[in-house]
Amino acid sequence: MKSGRLLSTLMLLQAHGRLSTRELAERLEVSQRTAHRDMEALSAAGVPIVALRGSQGGWELARGWRTKVPGLDEAELSALLMSQPSALGHPSLAAASERAFGKLLAAMPQKMQTQAASIRARLHIDPEGWHPSSVDLSLLPIVQDAIARDCKLTFVYSRADGETGVRTVDPFGIVNKQAVWYLVARAPAGMRTYRFSRMQNALVLAVTFERPANFDLAAHWKTATAQLQQKRTQFQATLALAADAALSLSRWCRVAPAPNVQASPIPPDGWSILHVSFESMEEARFLALGLGTRVHVLSPTTLREQVLEELQTAVRRPVLNACPTQPRLPGAAHEKKEGWRSE
Repeated sequence: MKSGRLLSTLMLLQAHGRLSTRELAERLEVSQRTAHRDMEALSAAGVPIVALRGSQGGWELARGWRTKVPGLDEAELSALLMSQPSALGHPSLAAASERAFGKLLAAMPQKMQTQAASIRARLHIDPEGWHPSSVDLSLLPIVQDAIARDCKLTFVYSRADGETGVRTVDPFGIVNKQAVWYLVARAPAGMRTYRFSRMQNALVLAVTFERPANFDLAAHWKTATAQLQQKRTQFQATLALAADAALSLSRWCRVAPAPNVQASPIPPDGWSILHVSFESMEEARFLALGLGTRVHVLSPTTLREQVLEELQTAVRRPVLNACPTQPRLPGAAHEKKEGWRSE
């Protein structure tokens, strides 16, 4: 375990140059005392490490010294190539990543280059959805700079409800979720998540902040998204569903079996009774109406009554027929009929 951590330490110093004990401890997820002992162990093993004191000090490798990384095995190579540049979903990011990939592959032995080229030729990642959207990531380098230097960041932010205002935050990290980019930051009211597409006029301030040594971006994101999902689930209903309807609904909402609920009369074979979590009653009514005869609302009563009212209104509504346009004759009388008419 320690040997792997020491190798990781060498790779960090080789990639980033000078790093403080605190930065090494955060990246390796160990205490600063352990990070300091690791540096002493590397120095004792003959690795030329330079220790620099002062506010801008830290640890760095002697100029010109580099270590050779052991060759990748087949599983490691395949996993690396699975994250090929196109997966980033943005042309400028993909182009920069493609250049980095080219340099990495060029440094590999010839045999591994051939193997890597074969894997890439048989794998294509299309990050665009069926309804692609253009996302402006021009602020990404600015945000990355603020995060790297632990500097405060200010920007204009437009919320989903249209409210717009200036935000000044401590940027902790960036998250990409299904081609959507988010900034995780500490605001005066606590931790917040900001969508890049709603940010404008970002500016890195000269004021620095103290980043928590034990902050884990992945763990925070997992907790934050779970809390968000819990807040969004505001309405629950119990439904009797045909098998295909239950499958369709599970793609939209959270569903769970309702073993203690019985319906009268008993649903047909293949049907199931489920507790379904919706964001609102409007969403529940919309989806229940869309499923038609493949769903029966068991509870709550208010939802069942609203669905029945919608269905009865649709039955009473006059049918609007599409008729071919007839030429209008001068002075001719036109019959007026009750019901809908097209303006």
